[in-house]
Amino acid sequence: MNLKTKCGLLVAVMTAATMRGQQGGTGGKGFSETELQQFKAVRPIDSHTHIYRYTPAYFALLQKLDMHTLDIMVVSDNADPERKVLSQESADVFELVNKSGHRVYACTTFDPYLFNQPDFAAKAITGIDHAFDEGAVAVKIWKNVGMEIKDAKGKYVLPDDAAFAPIYADIANHHRTLIMHIADPDTAWLPPDPHASDASYFIQHPEWYMYRISGSPSKDQILNARDHVIQMNPNLKVVGAHLGSMEGEFPRIAATLDRYPNFAIDLTARMPYIMKLPRAEAIAFFTKYQDRLIYGTDDTYYPGADAQRLVREAEDTYARDWRFLSTDSAIIFRNIQAQGLALPPEILRKVYHDNAIRWYSEMR
Repeated sequence: MNLKTKCGLLVAVMTAATMRGQQGGTGGKGFSETELQQFKAVRPIDSHTHIYRYTPAYFALLQKLDMHTLDIMVVSDNADPERKVLSQESADVFELVNKSGHRVYACTTFDPYLFNQPDFAAKAITGIDHAFDEGAVAVKIWKNVGMEIKDAKGKYVLPDDAAFAPIYADIANHHRTLIMHIADPDTAWLPPDPHASDASYFIQHPEWYMYRISGSPSKDQILNARDHVIQMNPNLKVVGAHLGSMEGEFPRIAATLDRYPNFAIDLTARMPYIMKLPRAEAIAFFTKYQDRLIYGTDDTYYPGADAQRLVREAEDTYARDWRFLSTDSAIIFRNIQAQGLALPPEILRKVYHDNAIRWYSEMR
Protein backbone atom coordinates (compact mmCIF):
# COMPACT_ATOMS: atom_id res chain seq x y z
CA MET A 1 0.00 0.00 0.00
CA ASN A 2 1.57 3.33 -1.04
CA LEU A 3 1.67 6.58 0.93
CA LYS A 4 -1.32 8.09 -0.85
CA THR A 5 -3.60 5.10 -0.21
CA LYS A 6 -2.60 4.77 3.43
CA CYS A 7 -3.17 8.45 3.99
CA GLY A 8 -6.66 8.30 2.52
CA LEU A 9 -7.65 5.37 4.72
CA LEU A 10 -6.30 6.97 7.87
CA VAL A 11 -7.78 10.39 7.33
CA ALA A 12 -11.17 9.00 6.40
CA VAL A 13 -11.79 8.10 10.05
CA MET A 14 -10.98 11.58 11.33
CA THR A 15 -13.80 13.92 12.29
CA ALA A 16 -13.91 17.66 12.69
CA ALA A 17 -14.26 17.21 16.44
CA THR A 18 -11.02 15.28 16.80
CA MET A 19 -9.17 17.94 14.82
CA ARG A 20 -9.90 20.69 17.33
CA GLY A 21 -6.98 20.66 19.77
CA GLN A 22 -7.31 21.31 23.45
CA GLN A 23 -4.06 23.20 23.95
CA GLY A 24 -3.97 26.97 23.46
CA GLY A 25 -2.34 30.20 24.46
CA THR A 26 1.13 29.31 23.19
CA GLY A 27 3.09 28.17 20.22
CA GLY A 28 3.55 25.07 22.35
CA LYS A 29 6.22 22.45 22.76
CA GLY A 30 6.06 18.93 21.41
CA PHE A 31 2.94 16.95 20.59
CA SER A 32 0.54 15.58 23.13
CA GLU A 33 -0.28 11.91 22.51
CA THR A 34 -3.65 12.82 21.01
CA GLU A 35 -2.11 15.44 18.72
CA LEU A 36 0.60 13.01 17.68
CA GLN A 37 -1.93 10.44 16.52
CA GLN A 38 -3.86 13.07 14.58
CA PHE A 39 -0.68 14.35 12.97
CA LYS A 40 0.53 10.87 12.03
CA ALA A 41 -2.84 10.09 10.45
CA VAL A 42 -2.16 12.48 7.56
CA ARG A 43 1.17 10.72 6.83
CA PRO A 44 3.01 14.08 6.92
CA ILE A 45 5.72 15.06 4.45
CA ASP A 46 8.12 17.91 5.21
CA SER A 47 8.95 19.01 1.67
CA HIS A 48 11.74 21.44 2.52
CA THR A 49 14.65 20.44 4.77
CA HIS A 50 18.44 20.75 4.68
CA ILE A 51 19.77 17.77 6.65
CA TYR A 52 23.38 17.07 5.73
CA ARG A 53 24.37 14.18 7.94
CA TYR A 54 22.79 10.94 9.12
CA THR A 55 21.98 11.03 12.83
CA PRO A 56 19.99 8.35 14.69
CA ALA A 57 18.18 10.93 16.82
CA TYR A 58 16.72 12.64 13.76
CA PHE A 59 15.56 9.38 12.22
CA ALA A 60 13.99 8.37 15.51
CA LEU A 61 11.94 11.59 15.25
CA LEU A 62 10.88 10.77 11.68
CA GLN A 63 9.74 7.35 12.83
CA LYS A 64 7.91 8.78 15.83
CA LEU A 65 6.03 11.23 13.59
CA ASP A 66 5.69 8.82 10.66
CA MET A 67 7.29 11.65 8.67
CA HIS A 68 8.81 11.67 5.19
CA THR A 69 11.03 14.54 4.04
CA LEU A 70 12.58 16.16 0.99
CA ASP A 71 16.26 17.01 1.60
CA ILE A 72 17.33 19.98 -0.54
CA MET A 73 20.85 20.79 -1.71
CA VAL A 74 22.08 24.39 -2.09
CA VAL A 75 25.43 25.72 -3.32
CA SER A 76 26.54 28.93 -1.62
CA ASP A 77 30.00 30.47 -1.35
CA ASN A 78 29.12 32.47 1.78
CA ALA A 79 27.38 29.83 3.89
CA ASP A 80 28.39 26.81 5.94
CA PRO A 81 31.28 24.81 4.40
CA GLU A 82 28.87 21.94 3.71
CA ARG A 83 27.20 24.05 1.01
CA LYS A 84 30.36 25.17 -0.78
CA VAL A 85 31.25 21.91 -2.55
CA LEU A 86 28.33 20.29 -4.37
CA SER A 87 30.02 16.90 -4.80
CA GLN A 88 30.49 16.51 -1.03
CA GLU A 89 27.05 17.86 -0.21
CA SER A 90 25.49 15.49 -2.73
CA ALA A 91 27.39 12.50 -1.34
CA ASP A 92 26.25 13.35 2.20
CA VAL A 93 22.62 13.83 1.19
CA PHE A 94 22.43 10.59 -0.80
CA GLU A 95 24.10 8.68 2.03
CA LEU A 96 21.35 9.97 4.30
CA VAL A 97 18.67 9.11 1.71
CA ASN A 98 20.01 5.57 1.29
CA LYS A 99 20.05 4.98 5.06
CA SER A 100 16.57 6.38 5.58
CA GLY A 101 14.49 3.40 4.57
CA HIS A 102 12.61 5.49 1.99
CA ARG A 103 11.76 8.19 4.51
CA VAL A 104 14.00 10.84 2.91
CA TYR A 105 14.12 11.95 -0.73
CA ALA A 106 16.69 14.18 -2.39
CA CYS A 107 16.44 17.45 -4.27
CA THR A 108 19.63 18.13 -6.20
CA THR A 109 21.00 21.41 -7.58
CA PHE A 110 23.77 22.77 -9.80
CA ASP A 111 26.67 25.12 -9.14
CA PRO A 112 25.72 28.61 -10.36
CA TYR A 113 29.20 29.94 -9.65
CA LEU A 114 30.32 28.13 -12.80
CA PHE A 115 27.96 30.32 -14.85
CA ASN A 116 30.70 32.01 -16.87
CA GLN A 117 32.29 28.77 -18.02
CA PRO A 118 31.48 27.96 -21.66
CA ASP A 119 30.21 24.46 -20.81
CA PHE A 120 28.15 25.61 -17.79
CA ALA A 121 24.77 24.24 -18.92
CA ALA A 122 26.20 20.95 -20.20
CA LYS A 123 28.02 20.27 -16.93
CA ALA A 124 24.96 21.24 -14.91
CA ILE A 125 22.78 18.85 -16.90
CA THR A 126 25.28 16.01 -16.53
CA GLY A 127 25.28 16.45 -12.77
CA ILE A 128 21.51 16.78 -12.57
CA ASP A 129 20.92 13.67 -14.69
CA HIS A 130 23.33 11.70 -12.51
CA ALA A 131 21.38 12.79 -9.45
CA PHE A 132 18.14 11.75 -11.16
CA ASP A 133 19.67 8.32 -11.71
CA GLU A 134 20.39 8.19 -7.96
CA GLY A 135 16.76 9.05 -7.24
CA ALA A 136 16.56 12.84 -6.93
CA VAL A 137 12.97 14.03 -7.35
CA ALA A 138 13.60 17.75 -7.94
CA VAL A 139 16.19 20.44 -8.69
CA LYS A 140 16.72 23.64 -6.68
CA ILE A 141 17.69 27.05 -8.02
CA TRP A 142 18.61 29.39 -5.18
CA LYS A 143 18.50 33.10 -4.49
CA ASN A 144 22.14 33.64 -5.42
CA VAL A 145 20.78 33.62 -8.97
CA GLY A 146 19.36 37.13 -9.05
CA MET A 147 20.97 38.38 -5.85
CA GLU A 148 24.66 37.49 -6.20
CA ILE A 149 25.86 35.77 -9.39
CA LYS A 150 27.15 38.07 -12.14
CA ASP A 151 28.06 37.40 -15.76
CA ALA A 152 31.43 38.11 -17.36
CA LYS A 153 30.42 41.74 -17.90
CA GLY A 154 29.53 42.26 -14.24
CA LYS A 155 25.77 42.19 -14.78
CA TYR A 156 23.55 40.34 -12.31
CA VAL A 157 22.28 37.04 -13.69
CA LEU A 158 18.51 36.57 -13.43
CA PRO A 159 16.73 33.19 -13.41
CA ASP A 160 15.38 33.63 -16.95
CA ASP A 161 18.84 34.05 -18.48
CA ALA A 162 19.10 32.05 -21.70
CA ALA A 163 21.94 29.99 -20.23
CA PHE A 164 19.47 28.25 -17.92
CA ALA A 165 16.99 27.32 -20.68
CA PRO A 166 18.50 23.89 -21.50
CA ILE A 167 18.67 23.07 -17.79
CA TYR A 168 14.97 23.80 -17.35
CA ALA A 169 14.16 21.79 -20.47
CA ASP A 170 16.12 18.82 -19.15
CA ILE A 171 14.26 18.90 -15.83
CA ALA A 172 10.92 18.99 -17.66
CA ASN A 173 11.97 16.16 -19.99
CA HIS A 174 12.69 14.01 -16.95
CA HIS A 175 9.29 14.91 -15.46
CA ARG A 176 10.94 16.29 -12.36
CA THR A 177 10.19 19.54 -10.50
CA LEU A 178 12.09 22.82 -10.26
CA ILE A 179 12.13 24.41 -6.80
CA MET A 180 12.78 28.14 -7.00
CA HIS A 181 13.92 30.06 -3.95
CA ILE A 182 14.14 33.35 -5.78
CA ALA A 183 14.58 36.55 -3.73
CA ASP A 184 14.39 37.23 -0.01
CA PRO A 185 11.66 38.93 2.05
CA ASP A 186 10.94 42.58 1.27
CA THR A 187 13.16 43.72 4.14
CA ALA A 188 16.19 43.03 1.94
CA TRP A 189 15.24 45.94 -0.31
CA LEU A 190 13.90 48.37 2.30
CA PRO A 191 15.67 51.00 4.45
CA PRO A 192 16.90 49.73 7.84
CA ASP A 193 14.04 49.04 10.23
CA PRO A 194 14.96 47.59 13.64
CA HIS A 195 11.32 46.63 14.15
CA ALA A 196 11.19 44.39 11.06
CA SER A 197 10.75 40.77 12.13
CA ASP A 198 13.69 39.66 10.00
CA ALA A 199 15.97 42.68 10.56
CA SER A 200 18.48 40.59 12.52
CA TYR A 201 19.01 38.25 9.57
CA PHE A 202 20.22 41.06 7.32
CA ILE A 203 22.40 42.46 10.08
CA GLN A 204 24.06 39.06 10.34
CA HIS A 205 24.09 38.55 6.56
CA PRO A 206 24.79 41.93 4.94
CA GLU A 207 25.70 40.17 1.69
CA TRP A 208 21.95 39.71 1.13
CA TYR A 209 20.91 43.21 2.16
CA MET A 210 20.23 44.49 -1.36
CA TYR A 211 19.22 47.96 -0.17
CA ARG A 212 22.88 48.71 0.46
CA ILE A 213 24.24 46.97 -2.66
CA SER A 214 24.51 49.44 -5.51
CA GLY A 215 23.26 48.25 -8.88
CA SER A 216 21.52 45.16 -7.56
CA PRO A 217 18.21 44.09 -9.15
CA SER A 218 14.92 45.02 -7.54
CA LYS A 219 12.77 42.29 -6.08
CA ASP A 220 10.19 42.91 -8.82
CA GLN A 221 12.84 42.32 -11.49
CA ILE A 222 13.75 38.99 -9.95
CA LEU A 223 10.16 37.84 -9.47
CA ASN A 224 9.22 38.92 -12.99
CA ALA A 225 12.14 36.85 -14.29
CA ARG A 226 10.86 33.91 -12.24
CA ASP A 227 7.41 34.34 -13.80
CA HIS A 228 9.01 34.40 -17.24
CA VAL A 229 10.61 31.02 -16.53
CA ILE A 230 7.23 29.56 -15.54
CA GLN A 231 5.56 31.04 -18.61
CA MET A 232 8.24 29.81 -21.02
CA ASN A 233 8.22 26.28 -19.58
CA PRO A 234 4.54 25.26 -19.35
CA ASN A 235 5.46 21.56 -19.09
CA LEU A 236 7.79 22.19 -16.14
CA LYS A 237 6.36 21.84 -12.64
CA VAL A 238 7.66 24.73 -10.51
CA VAL A 239 7.40 25.11 -6.74
CA GLY A 240 8.07 28.56 -5.32
CA ALA A 241 9.80 28.10 -1.98
CA HIS A 242 8.87 30.26 1.02
CA LEU A 243 5.44 31.33 -0.29
CA GLY A 244 7.12 31.93 -3.63
CA SER A 245 9.16 34.76 -2.05
CA MET A 246 5.96 36.82 -2.13
CA GLU A 247 5.23 36.45 1.59
CA GLY A 248 4.28 40.10 2.04
CA GLU A 249 1.85 40.18 -0.91
CA PHE A 250 -0.86 37.55 -0.74
CA PRO A 251 -2.79 39.14 -3.63
CA ARG A 252 0.33 38.66 -5.76
CA ILE A 253 0.62 35.03 -4.63
CA ALA A 254 -3.01 34.48 -5.64
CA ALA A 255 -2.58 36.20 -9.01
CA THR A 256 0.53 34.13 -9.79
CA LEU A 257 -1.17 30.86 -8.87
CA ASP A 258 -4.19 31.84 -10.95
CA ARG A 259 -2.02 32.71 -13.95
CA TYR A 260 0.24 29.66 -13.98
CA PRO A 261 -1.28 26.19 -13.48
CA ASN A 262 2.21 24.64 -13.40
CA PHE A 263 3.14 26.67 -10.29
CA ALA A 264 2.71 25.80 -6.61
CA ILE A 265 4.23 27.20 -3.43
CA ASP A 266 5.58 25.78 -0.21
CA LEU A 267 4.90 27.29 3.21
CA THR A 268 8.46 26.82 4.40
CA ALA A 269 9.61 29.15 7.18
CA ARG A 270 6.86 31.65 6.37
CA MET A 271 4.06 30.53 8.72
CA PRO A 272 4.26 33.82 10.69
CA TYR A 273 3.13 35.71 7.58
CA ILE A 274 0.05 33.49 7.41
CA MET A 275 -0.56 33.99 11.12
CA LYS A 276 -0.64 37.75 10.52
CA LEU A 277 -3.48 37.48 8.02
CA PRO A 278 -7.05 38.04 9.17
CA ARG A 279 -8.26 34.57 10.05
CA ALA A 280 -11.07 34.54 7.48
CA GLU A 281 -8.63 35.54 4.73
CA ALA A 282 -6.19 32.82 5.70
CA ILE A 283 -8.93 30.16 5.68
CA ALA A 284 -10.16 31.42 2.29
CA PHE A 285 -6.60 31.27 0.94
CA PHE A 286 -6.11 27.66 2.03
CA THR A 287 -9.53 26.71 0.75
CA LYS A 288 -9.09 28.21 -2.73
CA TYR A 289 -5.51 27.01 -3.23
CA GLN A 290 -5.70 23.75 -1.33
CA ASP A 291 -4.16 21.87 -4.29
CA ARG A 292 -1.20 24.27 -4.63
CA LEU A 293 0.14 24.61 -1.05
CA ILE A 294 2.88 22.30 0.23
CA TYR A 295 4.08 21.98 3.81
CA GLY A 296 7.75 22.46 4.71
CA THR A 297 9.89 23.79 7.56
CA ASP A 298 13.48 24.56 6.42
CA ASP A 299 14.87 22.36 9.23
CA THR A 300 18.67 22.39 8.87
CA TYR A 301 21.40 20.18 10.30
CA TYR A 302 25.09 20.56 9.53
CA PRO A 303 27.76 18.01 10.47
CA GLY A 304 28.86 18.53 14.05
CA ALA A 305 25.71 20.39 15.13
CA ASP A 306 23.65 19.45 18.18
CA ALA A 307 21.37 16.64 17.00
CA GLN A 308 19.25 16.67 20.15
CA ARG A 309 18.58 20.37 19.70
CA LEU A 310 17.54 19.76 16.08
CA VAL A 311 15.10 17.07 17.17
CA ARG A 312 13.66 19.16 19.99
CA GLU A 313 13.19 22.29 17.87
CA ALA A 314 11.89 20.34 14.88
CA GLU A 315 9.15 18.68 16.91
CA ASP A 316 8.22 22.01 18.48
CA THR A 317 7.85 23.50 14.99
CA TYR A 318 5.76 20.61 13.72
CA ALA A 319 3.51 20.77 16.79
CA ARG A 320 3.06 24.55 16.62
CA ASP A 321 2.25 24.53 12.90
CA TRP A 322 -0.16 21.63 13.35
CA ARG A 323 -2.05 23.43 16.12
CA PHE A 324 -2.30 26.56 14.01
CA LEU A 325 -3.54 24.78 10.91
CA SER A 326 -5.71 22.04 12.42
CA THR A 327 -7.27 23.59 15.55
CA ASP A 328 -8.86 26.86 16.62
CA SER A 329 -6.46 27.22 19.55
CA ALA A 330 -4.86 30.54 20.44
CA ILE A 331 -1.27 30.64 19.17
CA ILE A 332 1.47 33.02 20.31
CA PHE A 333 4.63 32.93 18.23
CA ARG A 334 7.30 35.61 17.77
CA ASN A 335 5.00 38.22 19.33
CA ILE A 336 2.24 37.24 16.92
CA GLN A 337 -1.10 36.33 18.45
CA ALA A 338 -3.34 34.29 16.19
CA GLN A 339 -6.27 31.91 16.35
CA GLY A 340 -5.82 28.55 14.69
CA LEU A 341 -7.48 28.01 11.31
CA ALA A 342 -9.14 24.64 12.12
CA LEU A 343 -8.82 23.55 8.49
CA PRO A 344 -10.89 20.49 7.54
CA PRO A 345 -9.17 17.10 7.30
CA GLU A 346 -9.31 16.99 3.51
CA ILE A 347 -7.34 20.25 3.21
CA LEU A 348 -4.85 19.22 5.88
CA ARG A 349 -4.27 15.96 4.04
CA LYS A 350 -3.49 17.86 0.83
CA VAL A 351 -1.17 20.41 2.45
CA TYR A 352 0.75 17.82 4.47
CA HIS A 353 0.76 14.91 2.05
CA ASP A 354 -1.15 14.79 -1.24
CA ASN A 355 0.31 17.96 -2.76
CA ALA A 356 3.87 16.80 -2.13
CA ILE A 357 3.09 13.54 -3.92
CA ARG A 358 1.49 15.45 -6.80
CA TRP A 359 4.19 18.07 -7.29
CA TYR A 360 7.11 15.73 -6.58
CA SER A 361 5.74 12.79 -8.47
CA GLU A 362 8.75 10.53 -7.81
CA MET A 363 8.00 10.60 -4.07
CA ARG A 364 6.24 7.36 -3.25
